[in-house]
Amino acid sequence: MAYFLQQLINGLTLGAIYGLIAIGYTMVYGIIGMINFAHGEIYMIGAFVALIAVLALTSLGVASVPLLLLLVIVGAMAIAGLYGWTIERVIYRPLRGTPRLAPLISAIGLSIFLQQYVQLTQGGRVKTLPPLIPGGFTLMTGDNGFAVGISNFQIVVFVLTILLMTGLTMIINRTELGRAQRATAADPLMAALCGIDVNRTISITFVIGAALAAVAGVMVVLYYGVIDFFIGFLAGLKAFTAAVLGGIGSLPGALLGGLALGLVESFWAAYADAAYKDVAAYAILVLVLILRPSGLLGRPEIEKV
Repeated sequence: MAYFLQQLINGLTLGAIYGLIAIGYTMVYGIIGMINFAHGEIYMIGAFVALIAVLALTSLGVASVPLLLLLVIVGAMAIAGLYGWTIERVIYRPLRGTPRLAPLISAIGLSIFLQQYVQLTQGGRVKTLPPLIPGGFTLMTGDNGFAVGISNFQIVVFVLTILLMTGLTMIINRTELGRAQRATAADPLMAALCGIDVNRTISITFVIGAALAAVAGVMVVLYYGVIDFFIGFLAGLKAFTAAVLGGIGSLPGALLGGLALGLVESFWAAYADAAYKDVAAYAILVLVLILRPSGLLGRPEIEKV
């Protein structure tokens, strides 16, 4: 039982990170009906920005961990948001009226470009970072002496994910920007006729999604302490899987899909062969798409004729 609880905590931590990345996929798809396959690289860039920011701030004498964490997160969100805005402005906006295959290929090409760009500027070797928030709590000890623990940084991940999801939900449901996003998702032409700046709304959506992916990148580099230029590809693919699993276009579904994916990977690695945890995750995705093509919380699309 103790080992099960430990894997549950580990799986929820990993799932929260997947969920934050998946939100960017589901927001962009919900607004313009396209998949931003360069989104994983934005997460990777956020992780590298966090690494550089931590090293720079500590060298400047910033010793307060809360202040350091705040500055790193804000800086990573700002830079990733700029990347998100640029991607929408340069890649997606000129191709918005074209067949969906054109922006899809462009996004894949941009993904490869960003990978190589980071490799050239930061090097191809794995980068490491010592733990920023060490320590934790022991929740219980099993009969066999196995101690169930939760680290301080895992608590930070949970709290930060809840705060970000709560804030994003309030923005979408209670602000003018949220109303503009919902109107644009429903009918961009009618939204424009009603006075909504559709281009601005879509750009802000890209910025928000990129900023959340950057937060996930910050969590990864501070939690695991190991990153390289290729982490965005696999994480982006898994986050896309989480978005589809939860129901593409549904924000709660993105987080739910991320948590489910994290739990599957954690338990499979603990009780089966860890080498096949990715296979197990994608197999469950296939089953969900066969039994419920719209995902766990998604709604079937009704085509207007």
